[in-house]
Amino acid sequence: MFLTLSGVLDAGQLATATELAATLRWVDGAATAGPVARTVKHNEQADLASRTGAKLRDMLGEAIRAHPVLAAAAQPRRFSSLLVSRTQDGGTYGLHVDNPFMGTGEARLRTDLAFTLFLSEPDSYEGGELEINHAGITHHAKAAAGDLVLYPSTSLHQVRPVTSGQRIVCVGWIESSIRDTAAREILFDLENLRAALGQTHDVRSPEYLTLSKSIANLMRLWGDA
Repeated sequence: MFLTLSGVLDAGQLATATELAATLRWVDGAATAGPVARTVKHNEQADLASRTGAKLRDMLGEAIRAHPVLAAAAQPRRFSSLLVSRTQDGGTYGLHVDNPFMGTGEARLRTDLAFTLFLSEPDSYEGGELEINHAGITHHAKAAAGDLVLYPSTSLHQVRPVTSGQRIVCVGWIESSIRDTAAREILFDLENLRAALGQTHDVRSPEYLTLSKSIANLMRLWGDA
């Protein structure tokens, strides 16, 4: 599944994110990469431990978790901690695959899906395309600021070199309550059908109730408790 979700951040949230990001302290991004990815990761990571960083992290996290299409597509069980990265001056993040598990202890999660929330407008930097190799197809993403790209963590992917300007994004990972990719896509189709049916049918209609029952029962069948 490869999706671009528009308007995850509205204009006000995006302006606040831009203002906060301008005051952050940045460190070497290789510190948050695995041993293999570290060799191809050449960007900077924001220090989100500060008061400003925590404010930005919380605002972005709330907007991401509240997006209805992301909820329907990913069926999130848990979200990773968010990272905010900056790539500039020829920086890049070469071809790699994400770690299958992230975090420790109770925060440890399986990385079923990854997402990139763009905070820089695409015309403010050159290069920097997110390139995802999935099912024999190479997807390219350089989305508008405030838009989010959702894709499988199992895919090889990279960020092309940024030759001018700054590419600032928020990235994170999702452990889905539906582990199987095919099952997750079926549920996404049914959720879209339910949303469309809700525009033409009363939610108490037999058609709407039967569809809702089927979605609930499939989630019981396929879902992790």
